[in-house]
Amino acid sequence: MAGLHSLGNRFRFLRPATFGAHPSGNRLARIQRSPNFKNGSFRNLLETHTRPSGPIRELTRSAFSKEERVLRAPASQVPVHPKSLADIAKPPASGLRLTWMGHASVLAEIDGHRVLFDPVWGERCSPFAISGPKRLHPVPLPLAALGAVDVVIISHDHYDHLDLPTIRALVGTDTTFAVPLGVGAHLEHWGVSADRIRELDWHESTEVGGLTLTATPARHYCGRGLRLARHTLWASWVVAGDEHRIYHSGDTGYFEGFKDIGAEHGPFDATMIQMGAYSDFWPDIHMTPEEGTRAHLDLHGGLPGGIMLPIHWATFNLAQHPWADPGERALVAAHSAAVKLALPLPGEPFEPTAGIIPSQPWWRDAAVTPAGGWAQINAQASGRTDDVAGGFGDPETVPVL
Repeated sequence: MAGLHSLGNRFRFLRPATFGAHPSGNRLARIQRSPNFKNGSFRNLLETHTRPSGPIRELTRSAFSKEERVLRAPASQVPVHPKSLADIAKPPASGLRLTWMGHASVLAEIDGHRVLFDPVWGERCSPFAISGPKRLHPVPLPLAALGAVDVVIISHDHYDHLDLPTIRALVGTDTTFAVPLGVGAHLEHWGVSADRIRELDWHESTEVGGLTLTATPARHYCGRGLRLARHTLWASWVVAGDEHRIYHSGDTGYFEGFKDIGAEHGPFDATMIQMGAYSDFWPDIHMTPEEGTRAHLDLHGGLPGGIMLPIHWATFNLAQHPWADPGERALVAAHSAAVKLALPLPGEPFEPTAGIIPSQPWWRDAAVTPAGGWAQINAQASGRTDDVAGGFGDPETVPVL
């Protein structure tokens, strides 16, 4: 082990800035005191396999299959909401507005404050500018056009959630950063001053303005670059204002902990739930749409409360499933469970408690049509039938909670 550290020090000058920095000093000491840090690494609440499982031959075949590769990308230009800037120019009338920017990036305007989750404005989620998964649609708005943001929340340090170009663009602002334990080392390495970083363990909270931010458990893992140990934590997040509560899952596999999070911090006006980049080869660390819907129900005591926004899909190709699969499967799962589902275009703001949410399966116009056609949904939750040919029409009116 000493030899490995010596080798790492010798070649540190070759380490790209995108790899970030290892926690050290007081930060590392705090990590080592965490109840979630055992035997040199952060641990999940239950046994979790973080490496791909199953036959490597089948994984390789799937990755390089021409037929499957075609399905994993949109067939035409992905639509982006054209009026994002105008639509967020005025405060939300209801006090709560969400704007999904693609993948796991969401601007949440809540009770007079602005929160930006997992902002990724870069062209690739990769340590290298010329390789790695490339953006499948443009960002709906330039980062500078968002205006002032009170707090940036990071769920974990993987490249599709913690993006160096985006962080560097935010260094010159006044925003506060709320991150899981250890992630602050990356931010400081990239120029964020320590007094702007709130670094939390699971179940710890911090106040930013009139908001309470709580890091809650997730089932995932961490790491950038050639890391030898898991010294940065991963988390989901609860944000509570004077009137509203929201939840962002970050990346996570399904686990029973959602029930505990809901019991302690819910109910939520809206949940932002990861339901993309799933695979049978890594079932423990990313949820399917069916598991994501179950998690949303768990967060509400088993009842279909609040609005569910699917995230972590459509923007980057990170798994073997077809590009449109997360949207389609979320549609079916949510309707089957009577869960109110928001389906905004990237960049399309909506107010979860205002009574109307976007509900059209917009991805169908940009995707390769499945061999069996699009699903026909018996929408019991809204009392209508949505067929393949006719689409879903106008945004759905939902009861205000």
